[in-house]
Amino acid sequence: MKAASCSLLKTSHSVKRTKRGHQLIVAASPPTEEPVIANEPLRREDLIAYLASGCKSKDKWRIGTEHEKFGFEVNTLRPMKYDQIAELLNSIAERFEWEKVMEGDKIIGLKQTLHSLEPGGQFELSGAPLETLHQTCGEVNSHLYQVKAVAEEMGIGFLGIGFEPKWRREDIPIMPKGRYNIMRNYMPKVGSLGLDMMLRTCTVQVNLDFSSEADMIRKFRASLALQPIATALFANSPFTEGKPNGFLSMRSHRWTDTGKDRTGMLPFVFDDSFGFEQYVDYVLCLPKQRICPQFLAGKLPCLPGELPTYNDWENHLTTIFPEVRLKRYLEMRGADGGPWRGLCALPAFWVGLLYDEDVLQAILDLTADWTHAEREMLRNKVPVTGLKTPFRDGFLKHVAEDVLKLAKDGLERRGYKEVGFLNAVGEVVRTGVTPAENLLDMYNGEWGQSVDPVFQELLY
Repeated sequence: MKAASCSLLKTSHSVKRTKRGHQLIVAASPPTEEPVIANEPLRREDLIAYLASGCKSKDKWRIGTEHEKFGFEVNTLRPMKYDQIAELLNSIAERFEWEKVMEGDKIIGLKQTLHSLEPGGQFELSGAPLETLHQTCGEVNSHLYQVKAVAEEMGIGFLGIGFEPKWRREDIPIMPKGRYNIMRNYMPKVGSLGLDMMLRTCTVQVNLDFSSEADMIRKFRASLALQPIATALFANSPFTEGKPNGFLSMRSHRWTDTGKDRTGMLPFVFDDSFGFEQYVDYVLCLPKQRICPQFLAGKLPCLPGELPTYNDWENHLTTIFPEVRLKRYLEMRGADGGPWRGLCALPAFWVGLLYDEDVLQAILDLTADWTHAEREMLRNKVPVTGLKTPFRDGFLKHVAEDVLKLAKDGLERRGYKEVGFLNAVGEVVRTGVTPAENLLDMYNGEWGQSVDPVFQELLY
């Protein structure tokens, strides 16, 4: 095993010490809860217990929204350089009293709700765990206000789209985080599209809670089955290097050859034996990186005698990229980054489907006889054909109509007047036309087959 693989396990973020001497991660707290304080050696059963520790009673369920966006120079449309991003982060920290997150002498993020940098300089908000969609949407609005207030003074804009529409991979600077340099060398070994995933994609996702192992399983299965519908509803990446790329969601397509053992639809989640233990075993036994069993035994050649901690485990879980990812919560990962209204619609969609027991059961009933082959077909075809993807006796649009009604029912019963957040996806379902198809219509019409106007069309 190469030392670089070992490095993927060890967090490179700055740490602080408590009065008792424990180490705390200061830059990588999960979006829906506080970071674990732990530097004791771990056993396999500790890893299982870690996932199970996410179980919470329904009154403690929260909503954690994350979104990424591309920063660009307004005058040239070129991607932001790290020096510009550093100036932006420092200015936001000073103006709005945010705590800086450093790696060595480089600023790499801000802490409160976490502002961080993705490998290609994509600017990310990892939101706080909040109770209602009104609160999480308000958080998004506050974040964008603060970022725009500083960025506009610098001549910087932010683009809400799923894939960098104009520039080549070589035009995009890699951020100065040690882990990203390791990933840059590692990704080409496990798939042809991994570097594009790192540098040229943006997403919006929501992180949701579960009450028990049984509840986790039900939500995991329902959300995996329906993830292609979310991909279609939020498809928003039809351009690459200045031209249409043949996809409605190039971002989603880029995941299909980014290490197939650690991406995709996870068919074992639908096995009768699935639970926390099986997920841990999946993570530990991934091909091409069978390092954790050795690490647990203190037998890594590059770290002899060293044993993993909870912080190492948290870091390792982030090297897996399925359509739904389990940590101490479930991450919905199927949607492209998009315009402002979509940042509130995506969490609304999944909260409506997964946080109401009757709706969740209806989704499980709806998808109960879907085969693995059908789920894989949807995963592979939806990035190309969206809601027009043929499915059984009709099209995916017809399934999406039923699913959207269930999402509205789930939000209505929550009693927080949140149904309006679904208006953006309601129009997509009604017409069957995805955001990407609207962009293509403008490209072939009023934009005169230039992608440059997209920077204004989808400007935050």
